[in-house]
Amino acid sequence: MEKRRFTISVFSEDRIGLLHSITIIFTRRKLSIESINSSESERKGIYRYTIVFSASYDTARKVTKQIDKLIFVLRAFLHEEEQIIHREIALYKVATSSFYNGNEVEQLLRKHSANIIRIEQDYLVIEKTGWKTETQALLKDLEPYKLLEFARSARVMVTKRWKRLHKNVLELEQEHN
Repeated sequence: MEKRRFTISVFSEDRIGLLHSITIIFTRRKLSIESINSSESERKGIYRYTIVFSASYDTARKVTKQIDKLIFVLRAFLHEEEQIIHREIALYKVATSSFYNGNEVEQLLRKHSANIIRIEQDYLVIEKTGWKTETQALLKDLEPYKLLEFARSARVMVTKRWKRLHKNVLELEQEHN
């Protein structure tokens, strides 16, 4: 079966050990989690995990069902790539001495739609928001400039069809209260 990238949205209560229970499901199936993000949702008291992984559709569906059955999980949703809007944020720390030519920096940042968010005597920090391929492209272009640090966030996503998800989250909120 063909492997594809999937994203699972998990809505839950804030409980210790839930992430461990979720990762065990992936471990047992020998699936690697590409990224995981945890944050508050749009509803008070309901938290959201966004998990990205590659698997066959059948396996992805089974994993989502298993997660959905966990205690403290209010609801888990499986999303295919075309059903979501997603981005990542990347930070690049580069030696200030590498950028003595201001025009060069400006052109590179414009090319990648990136911003300088901090300038210090020894380094500057560049921020880039976009898809992983975009943040990787800037990383590659910064290689000649004495890159000191690099960090990329996990995927942050929203669904294209918000009504279904919004309705389910509202129902979860009512059950939760």
